[in-house]
Amino acid sequence: MAYLDIGNEKAIRSKNIIGIFDMDTATVAKDTKKFLKNSEKSGLLYSTYDIPRTFLLTDTGTYLSQVSPVSLKKRLED
Repeated sequence: MAYLDIGNEKAIRSKNIIGIFDMDTATVAKDTKKFLKNSEKSGLLYSTYDIPRTFLLTDTGTYLSQVSPVSLKKRLED
């Protein structure tokens, strides 16, 4: 099984990833902010970061990462 290192000694299964999103651009939309807030309230938002750069949507939850979305996408391709 392939895993993606999302930083801070955390890895998630690559096949579970639905999307990788830049926090600066994706969170401009009200719907995205609402989704992240609801994920947090539901206990499906996983983070160890104060200021994340990226969020990853998976079939098991939403993960925040300080690694840039470009770097995470490159890691997936390798």
